[in-house]
Amino acid sequence: MQEYYFELTVTVSSYHSLFSDFLTDTLPIGFEETDNGFIIRSEEELDTIVWGLEQFAEALQKALGKDVELECKQRKLKNSDWIKVYQESVQPIQIDKFYIHPTWDEPSSELINIAIDPALAFGTGHHPTTASSLKAIAKYVKEGDRVLDVGCGSGILGIAAIKLGAIVDACDTDAECIENSRVNAKLNSVKFENLWEGSCSLTKDSYDIVVANIVADVLTFIANDLKNVLKAGGLLILSGILNKYESKVLKFYQDFEIQEKITQDEWVTLILKQGKK
Repeated sequence: MQEYYFELTVTVSSYHSLFSDFLTDTLPIGFEETDNGFIIRSEEELDTIVWGLEQFAEALQKALGKDVELECKQRKLKNSDWIKVYQESVQPIQIDKFYIHPTWDEPSSELINIAIDPALAFGTGHHPTTASSLKAIAKYVKEGDRVLDVGCGSGILGIAAIKLGAIVDACDTDAECIENSRVNAKLNSVKFENLWEGSCSLTKDSYDIVVANIVADVLTFIANDLKNVLKAGGLLILSGILNKYESKVLKFYQDFEIQEKITQDEWVTLILKQGKK
């Protein structure tokens, strides 16, 4: 282990999820998400990453015609401080009846605990789309429901549903997410009924509730697949939608009724009810 490591604190004014996608595709290491940006740590200097982020922000501005503010601060720290700094930066969070905490923090004695250690796979409860999805799950998932988590990421949404007594399947097109979901399920002493790499179209089952916390464009692309695996009268919980794309997404779900909208910051989570087939 080297004596020093580098920590890069990135602050963005908007389009948090697009920057997250960029870092996921670019970095060979994991990163920590914060409310307004990211923290990246490495034993190598991170000047190249700073340059890449600046180029990406400039490209976003040109493509969207809007100002995107980016601030990058890099500092050199002793490696002996690494674990302490990292653990102090990851705080537990309460979302409705759930208490999401890293393994080094004490669980709650009153709420439903979900232990998640931050990793590369998205989803620790701190991002508005994950938080809103958890609120929807807390309200609509009942014991005995069959639930499918599409694009499961860290597995946090499926784990939450299991802890409410649901029978849960989950899928993701990213093999790393599948492994991360499996690890987190074991960490929480629960088990997915089925867990697979690939799309939801691979299942032959049907579900009372289908959860998809992805992005707006993907939600439009897989609309028919989501509908096909949903039972008559079932619910879709769709998240990862920037509010400006809400109407675009809803055009693909015109045969559904809006049960509820959960908004947080610039994000919208839609709970849609299917009519009888």
